[in-house]
Amino acid sequence: MLRRFCAVLVLFAATLFVPVPAQAAVTCEDLYVPVTVALLPQTMHGRLCTPAGASTVVVLIPGGTYNASYWDIGYTPETRSFRLAENQAGIATLALDRLGTGRSSKPLSTLLSASVQATAAHAVVQAVRPRFAKVVIGGHSIGSAMAMIEAGRYRDVDGVLVTGMTHRMNLVSVIPTLAQMIPAPLDPAVPGRDAGYLTTDPGTRYAAFHTPGPYDAAAIGYDESTKDVFAATEAVDSLTLTTVVTPASQQITAPVLLVVGDDPNFCGTLGSDCSSPAALRASEAPFFGTSQLQAYILNGYGHAINYAPNAPTYFGVVGNWLKALP
Repeated sequence: MLRRFCAVLVLFAATLFVPVPAQAAVTCEDLYVPVTVALLPQTMHGRLCTPAGASTVVVLIPGGTYNASYWDIGYTPETRSFRLAENQAGIATLALDRLGTGRSSKPLSTLLSASVQATAAHAVVQAVRPRFAKVVIGGHSIGSAMAMIEAGRYRDVDGVLVTGMTHRMNLVSVIPTLAQMIPAPLDPAVPGRDAGYLTTDPGTRYAAFHTPGPYDAAAIGYDESTKDVFAATEAVDSLTLTTVVTPASQQITAPVLLVVGDDPNFCGTLGSDCSSPAALRASEAPFFGTSQLQAYILNGYGHAINYAPNAPTYFGVVGNWLKALP
C-alpha cells in the first residue's frame, strides 16, 4: 500500500514539472520611414512587433481619427489588441501612424490625400520587405482605402486585409457622422494641427463608430483618450479612388480578406449586403480584380470592430488567413 502511494506521489510530482511550450518572444521597435510629400521630406512612424521566427508581417493603416493605437488597444488588450493576437499567432505587425497623426510628420492638411498616404505606405512596405518572406497590407475604414490603393497601384504585397469598409457607403448614416466632425484646433486633445484636420466632437464616438455594439464606458473612454485626426482631403479621394469609375481595388492581384461588423456606415439599404459572408462577398466581388476574395462578418458590433467584445473571433480568422497565404 505504501509502495503504491509513493508511486502515485512521484507521478503527481512529475506532472508539476512537465514543460509547457512557451510563446515566442516578441520584439517591438519604432520605425521612422523617410517619405516625401509635395517635395518636402517627412517621416511615417510605425510600431513593428515581431515574434521570434516570424516570416510574415502585416502593415496596418488606421482609419480616420485613429492612429496606430487602434491596432493595439490598451483597454483589455487580451480581447481588443489585434497586435497582441497576431503576435501570439506568430505573425509580425507593423501598426502605422498615418501622416498627420501620432508620431508621424504633420504636414499641412491640404498636402494630404489617400493617394499620398498610400504612397507613404508603399515606402514602408519596401523598407520592411527585406526582413520578411511575406508582406501583407491592411487597413481600417479610410485606411482600408489607402491599403487598396497601395496594393492596386504597386502590386508589391502578398495579401490585402480590408476592415471596416466596403465599396458601397450608406450615406444615411455616414453624413450625420461626418457632420459631427470639428476642426482640430477646436479640440485641445489633438493639438498642433491646422483647421483642415478634423476630429470627432467629444462624446460622439460611440454613436459614430461603435453602435450597435454594447456600450462599454471604459472602452469608449479609452477610444476618446487616444483619438486623433484626419485631413478632409484624405476623405475625398478615399471615395473617388475606391468607388468611382474604375476602383483601385480592381487592380489588386493578391488575395483579399474583407471583414466588417454590423456597420451602419457601410451595410444596409444603400450600403453593401452584409446579411451573410457569402452575400457580402457577392456584393463586393465586382469591385475587385482578384478572384481570391474572402469575406467575414463580425456580428454584434459596428464600425470600429477591434473594440468588439468578440474581436478575438475575427482576429483568429485573420491569423488563419495570413498563415494560409501562398
